[in-house]
Amino acid sequence: MEESATIKMTQMARDLAAKGHQVISLSIGEPDSDTPQHIKKAAMEALEKGDTKYTPVPGTLALRKAIVEKFKRDNQLTFTEGQIVVSNGAKQSIANVVLALIEEGDEVVLFAPYWVSYKEIVKLAGGTPIEVKANITQDFIITAQQLKDALTDRTRLIIFSSPCNPTGSVYTYDDLKSLVAVLKDYPDVVILSDEIYEYINFTSKHDSIGCFDEIKDRTVTINGFSKGFAMTGWRLGYMGAPKWIADACNKIQGQLTSGAASFNQAAAAVALNSSLEPTHEMRKAFQTRRDIFVKLLSEIPGFQVNKPTGAFYVFPDVSYYFGKSINGQTISNADDLALYLLEEAHVAIVSGSAFGADECIRLSYAAAESELREAVSRIKKRWQSLVDWSIGG
Repeated sequence: MEESATIKMTQMARDLAAKGHQVISLSIGEPDSDTPQHIKKAAMEALEKGDTKYTPVPGTLALRKAIVEKFKRDNQLTFTEGQIVVSNGAKQSIANVVLALIEEGDEVVLFAPYWVSYKEIVKLAGGTPIEVKANITQDFIITAQQLKDALTDRTRLIIFSSPCNPTGSVYTYDDLKSLVAVLKDYPDVVILSDEIYEYINFTSKHDSIGCFDEIKDRTVTINGFSKGFAMTGWRLGYMGAPKWIADACNKIQGQLTSGAASFNQAAAAVALNSSLEPTHEMRKAFQTRRDIFVKLLSEIPGFQVNKPTGAFYVFPDVSYYFGKSINGQTISNADDLALYLLEEAHVAIVSGSAFGADECIRLSYAAAESELREAVSRIKKRWQSLVDWSIGG
């Protein structure tokens, strides 16, 4: 397995900061907001009441009931408590599904750019990742024809996210409908829809592919609390799945980690059952930052930037700079560029190669506006050095 590129870059940034450098980290997908007070209070109250024991492997009944209601309220998806599995983060939910379904030789279609861990989890299970790539001119949205061309008699699973990490792209109802028109003819293919960024969506509404009757009985919807509720350190994710898949994931999780922390789950149930106003306020803040960040990045020569419609990332094409050199250092690819920016500008970003898009870099705008402005200023300065060298040479 490859090490997670986002975690690796974040640690490199921390190491550099420990040496006394003022590093701006735009590498990790973590809201800078604190967990809302009423959620923290619910966890503390659960602890005070002695809610500190083992929990059922698929989650407490109270939380699973809250998740069933959330799916019905927000996504028009109908599940029973027996179809819900709560895990130690959405990453474990995804891993559970892949381990339950994939055997040696099975193909798993990944919509690229994709989140870094999809590919490695598929490889861990013995599957073969099949990358279907959309570029910036498509706003990183896969077409129905691209999907159809990738499906074979060995395809067992497709995985995608909406809103997407790393691109911020959102699949609309019409986008999903066109994909379903293809998938309805492949009854043995399971669809895994990662919707962890659901609440950070700047379009009119969020659409779930599991709503379509043709495929709802073979769609797994993944979600969690880290992004929409600023609960990254709480490590809570969940799935709604066909009963046979949920049962398999329950069995796998029971042997690997068992149930998630008891007081965390008590607080998570409160999060889902309470007002989402703090979440909506956070989304508004991210949208404001997105507009500022996209405008600033678009002013950098050679920087191809689209306008993401969800999550908190910008994923520009920076291939214009490949092949350029400065002070004897050649920028051959996005990996070189990410390292150059960290070492020379002290701005931590992530190379697009980790996401299946070698020509891009990922920048998170889950940071204060002042940090975003300073980061762009530093990048501009280093970019200009490359441009000046190119013109002079």
